Amino acid sequence: MAGKVILIVGPTCSGKTKLSLKLAEVLNTEIISADSRQIYKYLNIGTAKPSDEELKTIKHHFIDYLEPDIDYNVSRYEKESLQIISELINNNKVPVVAGGSGLYIKAIVDGIFDTADTDEEYRAYLKDMKDRYGNEYIYGMLEKIDPLSARTMLPQNWKRVIRALEVYHLTGKSIVELQKEYIRKTDFEFLLFGLLWDRKRLYDNIETRVDDMIERGLISEVENILSMGYNEKLNSLNTVGYKEIINYLKGNLTLEEAIGLVKRNTRRYAKRQMTWFRKDERIEWLNVEKNEDIDRHINYILSKI
Repeated sequence: MAGKVILIVGPTCSGKTKLSLKLAEVLNTEIISADSRQIYKYLNIGTAKPSDEELKTIKHHFIDYLEPDIDYNVSRYEKESLQIISELINNNKVPVVAGGSGLYIKAIVDGIFDTADTDEEYRAYLKDMKDRYGNEYIYGMLEKIDPLSARTMLPQNWKRVIRALEVYHLTGKSIVELQKEYIRKTDFEFLLFGLLWDRKRLYDNIETRVDDMIERGLISEVENILSMGYNEKLNSLNTVGYKEIINYLKGNLTLEEAIGLVKRNTRRYAKRQMTWFRKDERIEWLNVEKNEDIDRHINYILSKI
């Protein structure tokens, strides 16, 4: 019989942390984070990590896992997260996965195609093109030869753009087509639940959270990270909440402008997350009108196990 894995997904500020903590407590299990930014140390307030007390109460995986300057890819996440899932199921536990990084969720449920060879010389050429002409230039290259893949990514995700170009260069096929041909088999049954809010209420949550982050010391957190010697151009710091405050600290924005941009960019990020998750028909959406609604969804999820 397949071991069951619960996945709690949805946009930022939708209550994934609260629900997953209560669910893990009831099930006496552990949480696997599917958040590509909470994985980094020191990025605490701006990524809305669980509190120290919550992390002590329920064991979490992939939180405070890496230094901010360490490169990490979704293929590695797939292998490491599946290993943890296997261990939990072998110990008769139901793993709870929670997060809003769509690619990390996809890695767990479907797997990520990453078996094509590499061409270091061609990759170096593409990196040079990016450094010379910018992200939009290499994205334009991808749009010309592989529009199918280009539609699944953004210019700022230049590492993914370069990989897609490299795979097409090596195989003559779109990385998206190759991904569809790749079928990974596991003994797990994945139960996906999404938290769905009215857009206005979700945006109100975002406004409140950003104000709270500033009040709790987001600016000091960013100052501390930079004072430790981490480069402001690191991929980990190219994150909503951090990049805007960095620009404020450099004098490029007023504090009011920076906060406004954090709120706007967080709303846009939430919209992109929902666009991604709505494409997955396996997700069962749970309507949330207020934070208290999350409590009543616990019993429903438990009934599905």
